[in-house]
Amino acid sequence: MMARAVGDLLAEFDAELEDEVSIPPSWNVAPTDPVPIVLERLVDGESGNRHVRQLHAARWGLVPSWAKDPGIGSRMINARSESVLEKPAFRKAMQSRRCAVPADGYYEWKQGPGKSKQPYYVHPGVGHGLVFAGLYEWWKDPSWPAGEPGGWLLSTSILTTDTPPPGSESTVFGKLTALHDRVPLPMDKAAMQAWLDPQADDPAGLVDLVRAGVKDVAADWQVESVGKEVGNVRNNGPELIRPVEALF
Repeated sequence: MMARAVGDLLAEFDAELEDEVSIPPSWNVAPTDPVPIVLERLVDGESGNRHVRQLHAARWGLVPSWAKDPGIGSRMINARSESVLEKPAFRKAMQSRRCAVPADGYYEWKQGPGKSKQPYYVHPGVGHGLVFAGLYEWWKDPSWPAGEPGGWLLSTSILTTDTPPPGSESTVFGKLTALHDRVPLPMDKAAMQAWLDPQADDPAGLVDLVRAGVKDVAADWQVESVGKEVGNVRNNGPELIRPVEALF
């Protein structure tokens, strides 16, 4: 979920806007919904190239530049960090189109007896949000009239990694493992700075760097059971993250 205002994100990430961005708050983000991403670009300046950090709205579900239509994006919401450099859909973006994906938290479902499931809301401690390692891509609509401005789709995917093993310093890892064997790949500020650097030339090293920090970044995460209303994308509001008693 992502409910922070654009102005708050600009201040938090020291970013600017290239074009006006509208990202409505959402407590139930679904594939193909718009999400905020933060990226860095090299721009020409009077004293040479400089890094510019920008906030954009991107469609969740990466659409590779070679795709025939954007429908493939709904299957590309996540990218496995272990194989991201090998997959045709992600490897070019991994080289030079890395981004950070801010979030307030995310949902995961726990399988119970029979067909029963219990949703959980995973979020950091009070006072700060999450930042996931992501990739972005631009896709040109082939049906767009030649010479007409526009026709470009910006999309994104979030990297995932193995759930951290349980640690004696916290019970959160045991709770995460009970929910799923994968987690979105989080970053601290230092890892994000390295990840966003458009001049970084060691993508494999960047993946290793971010993966190495998962246990520290996730150490204060909280896992709370919430109502099943989150399972319907038509439901959207702060009541979705209200803790309820777990069913099992």
